[in-house]
Amino acid sequence: MTHSPTDAVTHSLTAEGLTLGYGDRVVVSSLDLTVPPGAITVIVGANACGKSTLLRSMSRLLRPREGQVLLDGRAVHRLPAKELARTLGLLPQSPVAPEGITVLDLVSRGRHPHQGVFSRWNERDDAAVASALEATRTADLADRAVDELSGGQRQRVWIAMALAQETDLLLLDEPTTFLDVSHQVEVLDLLTDLNRTRGTTIVMVLHDLNLAARYADQLIALADGRPHAAGPPAEVLTEECVRAVFGLESRVIDDPVSGRPLMLPIGRYHGAPTAAG
Repeated sequence: MTHSPTDAVTHSLTAEGLTLGYGDRVVVSSLDLTVPPGAITVIVGANACGKSTLLRSMSRLLRPREGQVLLDGRAVHRLPAKELARTLGLLPQSPVAPEGITVLDLVSRGRHPHQGVFSRWNERDDAAVASALEATRTADLADRAVDELSGGQRQRVWIAMALAQETDLLLLDEPTTFLDVSHQVEVLDLLTDLNRTRGTTIVMVLHDLNLAARYADQLIALADGRPHAAGPPAEVLTEECVRAVFGLESRVIDDPVSGRPLMLPIGRYHGAPTAAG
């Protein structure tokens, strides 16, 4: 289910026959994927299964060994950098800020793709930065140096920079890293607001399966560099899928808050699977 407004600009993002790797190691193999426009897609999977690698390739930080990533039918690796950056934004897993840069300066860098040879910083740029700072509750940090902030504060500042970019497609690799549970929910609510009010297509990697199921329109479970399952959370987050993708026994029940699937892991000290379920 998508939530994009009728007047929102939507873009198609697809991967065709994508094979990715580092050195001699293949991480993603012959992957085909279509990102639903105007929807929130969440990628889940075990460590080292290719989640971050896939996101890096979709944002053209990693060139495919085989296959291609297409944005509106055009290979992303052939698009001019600024043209791509005006349409697609990326928050990588461990971004690094220039030493001594302030929060305001870092968030303002999100407006770089909108600056042309003859265009200067204008009121729209000011408004976009102010809105991003307000949305992430980092406005009071504007004059602070980024390297003086806590991990959670830094993560919210990086999200603010991505929001300031005002792209129609936003890729986020573990955006809730370093955040306590209240800030995790706050950030995911913020991204959902962005999706529902602006029609922004969002693709993100999350580790928490239950938060992924709550916020995703489409859930993609990767295993060994290939999609094991893809579709609505109710179809993907099953006990069989958790077993196949994570090697974990679990119980999946209806979340009493959201009505989405809720995964309860079974450890050696907390009961064993039963036929009755």
